[in-house]
Amino acid sequence: MPGRQNGRTGRPGLTVSNVDQVSDGYQLPIGDRRRYPCGMATPQQTADPRPESPDTCPGGDQGFDIFAAVCPSRDVFAELADKWSLLLLLSLHSCGEQRFSELQRAVGGVSRKMLTQSLRALERDGLVLRTVHPETPPRVVYGLLPLGRTLAERISPLGDWVESYAGQVVAARERFDQAHGGDCTP
Repeated sequence: MPGRQNGRTGRPGLTVSNVDQVSDGYQLPIGDRRRYPCGMATPQQTADPRPESPDTCPGGDQGFDIFAAVCPSRDVFAELADKWSLLLLLSLHSCGEQRFSELQRAVGGVSRKMLTQSLRALERDGLVLRTVHPETPPRVVYGLLPLGRTLAERISPLGDWVESYAGQVVAARERFDQAHGGDCTP
C-alpha cells in the first residue's frame, strides 16, 4: 500500500513497510542513510536521490533543496528569514488586514523604509495582498493571501515557542558570555 503524500515535497510518505527505525526514534526509508550538510539524517526516499553536488538544484518535479547553493528555494528561504518578514506575517495572521501605520505600530522598531521593502517583497512572493480602496484619501490595506496564510500558520508555533522560552535563551547567553568573557566567536 503506498504511503500518503509528503506535504513538503509531494513525494510518497513513509509507511511502516518502507522504514528503518533509528536509535533516537527517527524513521528513515530502508537503505537511506544520506545526510543533510549539517549531519542530520534526511527522511528522503532512496527512489528519489538528492543531487550529487550541493551546488545543484533539481527543481521541477523533483522538488527543491534549500541546501543547494544555486537553488531558488535558498533565495526564498533567505528572504523569509529576514528580520521583519516573519513578524509582519505573524501580525497579519493574528490581526487580519491592516493599514501601513497599523503594521508599523504592531511591529515595533521597524522603519517606514524597511516596512515598505518587506511588504513589497512579501507581495512579490505572493504572500501578501496590497489593496487600494478608491476613497479620498485612498485607503491602503495589507492582508494575507492563501499562500501567506499557510506560511503564517506554520510559523505561529515558532513565535509561541520564542515567547515561551526567550527567558531561557537569554539566561543561556548570559552564562555563555560569563564563561567566555563576553566573546561569542568560535
